[in-house]
Amino acid sequence: MIAFVTGPVAALAPTLAVIEVGGVGMAVQCTPNTIAGLRMGEQARLATSLVVREDSLTLYGFADDDERQVFELLQTASGVGPRLAQAMLGVHSPDALRTAVSTGDEKALTAVPGIGKKGAQKLLLDLKDKLGAPLGSSGLVGPQRAAASGPAPWTEQLAAALIGLGYASREAEEAVSAVTPQAEAAIAAGGSAPVPQLLRAALQSLNRAR
Repeated sequence: MIAFVTGPVAALAPTLAVIEVGGVGMAVQCTPNTIAGLRMGEQARLATSLVVREDSLTLYGFADDDERQVFELLQTASGVGPRLAQAMLGVHSPDALRTAVSTGDEKALTAVPGIGKKGAQKLLLDLKDKLGAPLGSSGLVGPQRAAASGPAPWTEQLAAALIGLGYASREAEEAVSAVTPQAEAAIAAGGSAPVPQLLRAALQSLNRAR
C-alpha cells in the first residue's frame, strides 16, 4: 500500500493532482477541498489510499491521515465505493460525517450527490459505531457549521481551488459570484454548499467567458 506521496505539484485539475515522486508523476484523485490547498510547483504531502480493481489501480489523496481513515471506513458500508466515499468527504469534513452518523442526521448525508433518503438511512445503520466520535471541539454540519465558522466558508474554498488551478483572483471572484445563487439554493433547502458541484459550475462559467 502507498501510504503517502511527497513531492512538487506537477499538475492540477478539479479532482486530480499530479505529484512528482522521484522523477515519476503520480496521479492522485482528490476532493476539491484538498486541491484547494495545493499550488503548482510547491511541495505537497498527501496521505493516500490505493484502490485495486481488476482493470485499474487508482490512488486517492487526502489532506491528512484522518481523512484517509474515514475514506476507508466509509467503504465498509454496503454500496459505498471509493467514488462515493470521496464525494462524501468533498461535501463534509471527517468530523462532520462522524457527527451526522452519531446523531442520525439524514439531511447531512442526502446533501451528498448520489445519496437519497433511503440510501442515507441505510448508511446511518451501516456506519453506526464505525466512525467514532468527532475529534474536534465542534461536529456541526451543513448550514450550522457554516454559521459557526464565519460567513460562507465555501466561497473561500472555491476561490482557493480556482486560483490553485491557475485562474486569476478576479476570474475566481467572478466565477464564485456566478455560482452563488446555486449555493444559496442548496443551503436554503436545508443542505450545505456542494463545493465539488460548484467548482464544476464555476469552471463552466469561466470557459464560457473565454
